[in-house]
Amino acid sequence: MTIDTEHWSRRLAELAGRHHVPGATLGILRMADDAADDELAEAAYGVLNLRTGVETTTDSVFQLGSISKVWTTTLVMQLVDEGRLTLDAPIVEVLPELRLSDAGVTAKVTMRHLLTHTSGIDGDILTDTGRGDDCLEKYVAELAGAAQNHPLDATWSYCNSGFSLAGRVVEKLTGGTWDAAVRERIITPLALTHTGTLPEEALLHRAAMGHLTDAGEQIPAPVWGIPRSAGPAGAVLATVADVLLFARMHLAGGVAADGTRVLGAGSAAAMAAHQVDLPDKHTLGDSWGLGWERMDWGGHRLIGHDGNTIGQASFLRLLPEQKVAVTLLTNGGNGAKLYEELFREIFDELAGVPVPHPLAPPAEPVDVDPAPYLGVYERASIRAEMLTGADGPVMRIGLTGPLAEVLQEHDVDYRMVAVAPDLFVCQDPATGNWIPATFYQLPTGEKYVHFGARATPRCAS
Repeated sequence: MTIDTEHWSRRLAELAGRHHVPGATLGILRMADDAADDELAEAAYGVLNLRTGVETTTDSVFQLGSISKVWTTTLVMQLVDEGRLTLDAPIVEVLPELRLSDAGVTAKVTMRHLLTHTSGIDGDILTDTGRGDDCLEKYVAELAGAAQNHPLDATWSYCNSGFSLAGRVVEKLTGGTWDAAVRERIITPLALTHTGTLPEEALLHRAAMGHLTDAGEQIPAPVWGIPRSAGPAGAVLATVADVLLFARMHLAGGVAADGTRVLGAGSAAAMAAHQVDLPDKHTLGDSWGLGWERMDWGGHRLIGHDGNTIGQASFLRLLPEQKVAVTLLTNGGNGAKLYEELFREIFDELAGVPVPHPLAPPAEPVDVDPAPYLGVYERASIRAEMLTGADGPVMRIGLTGPLAEVLQEHDVDYRMVAVAPDLFVCQDPATGNWIPATFYQLPTGEKYVHFGARATPRCAS
């Protein structure tokens, strides 16, 4: 079936309007054996900035957020291909100056731990170390004060900090900045014309502004982007067409559309292969590769990644068995609901693949005593408290540290509904979306809640 661009443009507009998304772009790629025969559909909706009213077009750039982690992983695997890095060697062999709060972790943490989010380094250290080319070097020095969120390799917890550390390893081995490595090793060989990592590169194009919800209305975010020190975790910006050229390279086993080899076939396969299972199989995928999320949709294996910055959200899914990739870039509103509904239609029609529905309250109430889970859970940037509210259990979420200073948000109460023993769903009062909360403990006895893709330890009572 040929991709009907007009149809998907209409559906993007209808659904984005329904979910209060100011602006969005959609890209759909069906890869052919010959790149000249690829099918590419692009669509745009709305405005890039509600303050200026600038129209969204398909050549507009959006922040990719954490999809950038797959770009950083690609850089790492290029260095593995070149024999300059080993995934299971301690990072200190490359960065002898590395100091973490746990000396044992400092000595043992590997690149594989970083790429699979199993290092246990507190994942949301958002220290802004400036705009200089030494920002990652300074950031890594700051990790000496970062808490060890869980023992090395003991569980899985989404870790932005680990990717900034991985980016510093890339710098040490290439002799330049992470930004330069992205440009020289990915942007140039893939011939990406609307991709960058720095704000001044965004200014070369029509750039999206993030929006936040205030009293039910979308307003421009107070700042445009994230600190440069978080670049390897989330600073790539691009159009949907450029995102899909990057995805195509991975679908083609590391080869660009013009035949240039960008990544070894073995490394491309290793990135997509199973590395670790997730404690919570409802929020993201069921398992993780190297950089990639892994999802099982009705028996079909997909890889992908999502991204969130300040008021922008991005989504990328690859279906290797049919050589299909789809990406959606948004600048506010309920981007998650837009993604869910739009991708369900696209993958059903074009590939016959069912997109699972998010976990939601069961039709019949489940009787679970919340008492064992009551208490405070805390990590960098987030404090969560499960308590008993007037109508049942509540998860109270508060931001702390630099993120709280930027967003200036108050604590928010999420109504909780039991789904199964140890598993609840929490309703975001702003969007109505349901977010899973999985309670569990390590074999050594430490208690955690897995919420928002992070393992958050319970504080001592």
